[in-house]
Amino acid sequence: MRNYVNIILIIVINYSFASDQVPAPEQKHPILLKNCTIHPVSGEDIRGGSILFEKGIITGVASRIANLPENTEIIDLKGKHVYPGLIAAASVIGLTEIGAVAVTRDFSERGEVNPNVRAEVAYNPDSEIIPVTRSNGITLAHSCPTGGIISGTSAIMMLDGWTWEKSTLKAPAGLHINWPNMGAVRYRRYRVSEEDAAKRREETLKKLDSAFDEARRYLVAKQADTGSGIIKHNKDLRWEAMVPVLKKEVPVFMHAGEIRQIISAVEWANRQNVKIVIVGGYDAWRVADLLNKYKIPVIYEGVNSLPRRRWEDFDTPFTAPLKMYEAGLKYCISMGTGGASNHRNTPYEASKAASYGLPKEEALKSVTLYPAEILGIADRVGTLEKGKDATLMITDGDPLEITTQVEQIYIQGKTIDMSDHHKGLYAKYKEKYRQLGKTE
Repeated sequence: MRNYVNIILIIVINYSFASDQVPAPEQKHPILLKNCTIHPVSGEDIRGGSILFEKGIITGVASRIANLPENTEIIDLKGKHVYPGLIAAASVIGLTEIGAVAVTRDFSERGEVNPNVRAEVAYNPDSEIIPVTRSNGITLAHSCPTGGIISGTSAIMMLDGWTWEKSTLKAPAGLHINWPNMGAVRYRRYRVSEEDAAKRREETLKKLDSAFDEARRYLVAKQADTGSGIIKHNKDLRWEAMVPVLKKEVPVFMHAGEIRQIISAVEWANRQNVKIVIVGGYDAWRVADLLNKYKIPVIYEGVNSLPRRRWEDFDTPFTAPLKMYEAGLKYCISMGTGGASNHRNTPYEASKAASYGLPKEEALKSVTLYPAEILGIADRVGTLEKGKDATLMITDGDPLEITTQVEQIYIQGKTIDMSDHHKGLYAKYKEKYRQLGKTE
C-alpha cells in the first residue's frame, strides 16, 4: 500500500508543478530577422544586419541577405539586438523542482559509485523552472548528477521539448566525480578533524581507483569479445558508461574548488590518463600554471558569492574570472549545481565579473562561446554563424544588463513561448490593483 501511495504522490506533485507552456513545433518555413544589431560573438557586430535560418540551421548572417527562399517569414526587428542563446554550463535544471520536496529531486542516486546514472533520462521537460530560466535568454543547460563519488553522466539539454529525447542535444557530455575534501571540515553544526578527513579521503580514492580499474578490465574484455566475434561477457551498464571516458571521447567533470582538491584531482587524472574539466574552481586561478600545463578548462561557479576564507578580500569571487582570463585559462561562468531556480541569473554572474575588471566581450563569451567549447558543442551553438543551430535570442539591449528584456528566443529555429509563471503572476496582480483602482 505504501508503494502505491508514493507513486500517487509523485504523480500529483509532478502534475502540480508542470509548466503550462506548450513546446514549440519544428520550424516550418525560413525566417529572416532584419534591421537588427547582430552580435555573433565570434566576430565583429553587424549593425543593421540580417540573419536567416531554415530547418533550425542558420543559413546566412550578413549586413543584407538577398535571394530569400520561398515562403520566408520576414521579421523587422527595428533596431533590436540578436545574440546567441546563453548556456547554463553546470546545473541541475530539469532534475529538481523544489529542494524541500524529496520526490521532486532526481539529481542524486543512492550509493557512492553510480556511473550508469544518465541525467537526460531523469530530465523533466515539464519543469516550471525551465520557462522562467528561458525568459532570461538561457537556451541550453548542462544538466548534471551530483551524488556520491561517481555521480553518473551529464547531458546538454535544450530548454524546450515534449520529452527528454527531444530535448537532448548531447549525451553523454561527461562523467561526474566529486573530489573529496583535502583537510578538516568545519561547518557550524558539522565538523570533521584532519585525521578523519584523511581517512575518508583515502577510502574514497580507493573506491574511485577500484571503479576505474574494473572499468578498464571490462573494456579489455569487451574489445576481446569484439575481436573474436564471440560474446563471452555480459554487458554491465556501470562500466559501459565509463567506456567513453577511458577512450577520451568525453571528459570527467571533476567537482573541486579548493586548491589542494584541484592539485590532487589533476595528479589523479594524469595517473588515470583521462581528460578532466574542473567544476567549481574557486581556487583555479591560484593554480593557473598547472591547469594551463595540462590544458584543463574550468567551469567557475559562484561569482556572486562570499569569500570562503576570513583573510581573503571581499571581492575574491568577483575577480576570479578576470584572474583566470589574465592567466590564459580556458574557463566559463556558471551558477553551479547547488540549485536550479537561480540559473535565470546566469547573465548577471557574467556582468558581476565584468564590473570587477573582466572585459565586457569576455564576459559575454563566458556564458556563450566558452561553455560551448568546454562542453564540446561549439560546432552547434555558442556563436551566430552559418551552419550552426538557430539557437538565439532577441533583446532590447545588452543581455548582461539587468534592465534588458529578452523579447524572444529560438531554439533550433523553433519559436519559443516566452510566457512563464513569474510573468503570469505579474499580469494577475497588475490586474488586481487596476480593478481595485490603486494604479495610476
